[in-house]
Formats: sequence, structure tokens, C-alpha cells
Amino acid sequence: MRLSRLRRIAMDPATDTSYFPRWMLRREGIVGPGERLPAAQTVVLGLQHVVAMFGATVLAPLLMGFDPNVAILFSGIGTLIFFIIVGGRVPSYLGSSFAFIAVVIAATGYAGSGPNANLGVALGGIIAAGLLYAAIGFVVMAIGHRWIDRLMPPVVTGSIVAVIGLNLAPVAVKGVSANPFDTWIGIATVAAVGVVAVRAPGLARRLPILLGGVAGYLLYAVCANGLGLGKPIDFSAVADSAWIGWPKFVAPVWSAHAMALIAPVAIVLVAENLGHVKAVAAMTGQNLDAWLGRAFIGDGLATIVAGAGGGTGVTTYAENIGVMAVTRVYSTLLFVVAALAAIVLGFSPKFGALIMTIPGPVLGGLSIVVFGLITATGGRIWVQNRVDFSRSRNLVTAAVTLTVGAGDLALKLGGFTLGGIGTATFGAILLYQLFRDDAKPAESGSEP
Repeated sequence: MRLSRLRRIAMDPATDTSYFPRWMLRREGIVGPGERLPAAQTVVLGLQHVVAMFGATVLAPLLMGFDPNVAILFSGIGTLIFFIIVGGRVPSYLGSSFAFIAVVIAATGYAGSGPNANLGVALGGIIAAGLLYAAIGFVVMAIGHRWIDRLMPPVVTGSIVAVIGLNLAPVAVKGVSANPFDTWIGIATVAAVGVVAVRAPGLARRLPILLGGVAGYLLYAVCANGLGLGKPIDFSAVADSAWIGWPKFVAPVWSAHAMALIAPVAIVLVAENLGHVKAVAAMTGQNLDAWLGRAFIGDGLATIVAGAGGGTGVTTYAENIGVMAVTRVYSTLLFVVAALAAIVLGFSPKFGALIMTIPGPVLGGLSIVVFGLITATGGRIWVQNRVDFSRSRNLVTAAVTLTVGAGDLALKLGGFTLGGIGTATFGAILLYQLFRDDAKPAESGSEP
């Protein structure tokens, strides 16, 4: 009788009044967030989550000129912060957020290769976004999350997400356009990612960015270092780097312009985190709404901490949700293992030097896929929520938002300037609230 009760508690954390779950041992079948596998299996599956997040978490800082070592380190620290804030109730890994790329590039004037000379300015803006994000979390804890659904219905969130990918498209294309060799390497990398995503067996299909990037890297090395068709990869920095060392932390610089440009990304992170929590709830059969405010706060605090030391803003990762869907193991202890492993990697300069050898056209090819997937995700939100584009309100909101964001329309407000993503984000929210029509929604998902 007692065992049955503990099993119900483990599968549904809403029935447990303690701060952390009891993590009852379970050796087979579906493993709930409040359950655990034997220690050895927990470690192995935890490391699997490190592999799942690795490709995207490393790619994002490279595209912004951040140190990938520091980004990996703070992804681990951020995951532990999130774990503590939600009381170990929501299984999620926090990795580098792609929502920051366009605004960071705009705020810092980053050229697209090497270290970002204005990194401190970006960090101040990332902290501002984290503060706004955490503040939204406290509001949700106080009054609930229904107001978010009304303020940002699917047509708005889908448009905002799609704009991020469209706004970044020129950056991706530029990365593979230096010469014909770079272009063909970029195309080959895109093809490799596609083959892995569509044809790879088992869990490998969940790692298209990582495995496709490795394939592109090896092809470039053979063609450039072996056949002399391009600029060879220089491994001297890898050889000269120590295995263990202190990360290169960077202090934030407070710029009102950068903060105004980057802070609105918090709205995107709210929509992103809301979707991820709902996805995990659907997979586990639990209602996690009670921890939604805490999830926002945890993600916001993790972003603040990352920005304070030189890391990228962080967000919950779909890659890790995919791994949970495949394994049907949702134990939150796996993410403690993954976080600790990421922290260890963050203290390896040799690892960071190896990451920095990734050729530009390989990064460009990966960017084409990732930014395209971001855009497509916006469309997926519309489809899944059955947004009715026969309604003028929805059609105009999406049309204006996409055009403004893709064209990178900057909006000057006194001494502040909002970039294309910021203008599109606030524009989508305002347009939807201002444009009213008398037609009733044809589908339940088209209107909050």
C-alpha cells in the first residue's frame, strides 16, 4: 500500500508536499520525474543528455563570438539553478538560447568570426533580459499564467519565433559565401544534417546538429588540410592548451542601447519555456502549471548568472525533451548529472580550443539548418494550434510581424533603438490586441 502511494507521488509531483521529490528507485518501465534509476544508469543517461544539448549549446556562442567553454560551463550552472528553483519537479536542461543571436550581433556589431570585441555590452543586455524574465515569473506565481495566453496567443508566439530565424538568415548565408569552396562545404554540411535527421538509426537521429557538424568538419579537414583546396585547420592552439584550466570570464558593460535591444528577448523565452513545460507535461501525463512561474524564475536567474560571467542567455532545450521522449525516462536527477558534466567540460581549455577550430563554412551550414528550423518552428506553432488565417486579425498580425522582423526594421524611441526582432515582438503583441474583428474563431486554437 505504501509502495503504491509512493509510486503515485513519484509520477505526479503535485501530490507531494515536500520541496524536492523522494526519487523512489525504479529499474524498468516509464520513470517519472520523482523517480530514479540505479546510479550507473543515471550517470549514463545523464551523459546522453550532455551529448543531446552539445551541438546547439556550442554553436550559439560561436555565432555570437562568445567563448564556448564559458557557455558550456554556465549551461551546467544554469541547469542546477533551474533544478533548485523548481524543486527538482520539472525535467529540463538549460542550454544556449538562439533567441539572443540576432540582437547580440546588432548590439555589438559582431563581424561573424573570432572573439566578440564588444562582449561586455552584450552581457549587460543579457542580464537585463534575465531580470525581465524573472520578473514575469514572479508575476505568474502571484496571479497565474492565463494572462500570458491572452497577451501572446499562438498567432503571436508563432510569428515572433519565425521572425528570429528570418532575421538571422543573412548571417547564415554570409557564412558560406566567401568563396565557392566554402559554399560547397556549407551545402555538404546541410546535407549531412539532413541525412542524420531523416535516415540515422535510433538515438542518433536526435543528434543531427552534432553529427552533421562532425561530418562537415571531417570533410573540410580532408579537402583543406589533405587536398589543399581551402584554408587548413590550425590545431596549434589545441596542442598548446592545457587539459584543465580556469575559464575566461568577462564582466558585463552597462549600455542602455544594448539593454533596450536585448531585453525584449525575455518575451520569446517566456513563450519558449511555456511550450517546453507544456510538452513535458504532455509526455509525463502530469499538470506542471503549478511550477510554471518557478520555471520562468529559474531560467531568468540562470540567464542573469550567465550574463554576469561571460555566458550566453539560456533556455530549456527541445533536444533534451526529444531524448526523454525516446527513452521514456523523465527523472530530474539525470539533469543534475548532465549539469555537472557540462561544468567539468567548462574547465577544459583544450576542449574550448578544439571547438574554436570549427571552420566558418561548417558553422555557416549548421546555421542555415538551425535558423531555418527556428523559422519553421513558428509555422509549426500555427499548425499545432490551428491558427485561422482566414481571420484578418491573425493574417495582418503575422504578415506585418514577419516583414518587419525579416527586414530588420529599427524603431527609434528617444535615445533608445529597437532592432528588428524587438520591433517585431512588441509589434505582434500590440497589433493583435488592437486589431479586433467580429468573426468568431473557426477553431479553438485561433483565439485565446
